Amino acid sequence: MQMHNPPHPGEIIKELCLEPLGLSVTDAADGLGVSRKTLSAIINGRAGISPEMAVRLSIAFDTSAQSWLNQQSQYELWHAEQNRSKLLVKKLVAA
Repeated sequence: MQMHNPPHPGEIIKELCLEPLGLSVTDAADGLGVSRKTLSAIINGRAGISPEMAVRLSIAFDTSAQSWLNQQSQYELWHAEQNRSKLLVKKLVAA
């Protein structure tokens, strides 16, 4: 079942991972082994969760990498579905 307007995974990182631990973006980026710019882009919804970042997050926050990828996929699919009627696609059938 598809969620209604799911949050960007960056919001989840900020609200459920960083804020409860009192971590700054700089400290979290250092712990994840990425640049502050990279983590900031994710938190601010300008970049998505890659498989590698999903693994990093799973290690850092004791979660599953799959859960992070699922969140990213749900977010992207919901936004793509909003433009479904604008897509110029024809049904393909056997000849």
